[in-house]
Amino acid sequence: MLEFKVSGMRSDACKQRVARAVQISDPTAQVAVDLSTGRMTIKTDAEPELVRNAIEMEGYLVESGARSG
Repeated sequence: MLEFKVSGMRSDACKQRVARAVQISDPTAQVAVDLSTGRMTIKTDAEPELVRNAIEMEGYLVESGARSG
């Protein structure tokens, strides 16, 4: 599981964009976004750097990230 703090997400459209970007790297990824905190939780086997790059390619800034559990 990956956890990221992402800035710039403000709407459901933002949530959908970042989820699609992650799922291009891993179609089975499960993505949860909390807009109020800017936190993303992603259940995936993809490498963290690949996921981070996918999010940033959508125009969002990944402020921090870590693999958990």
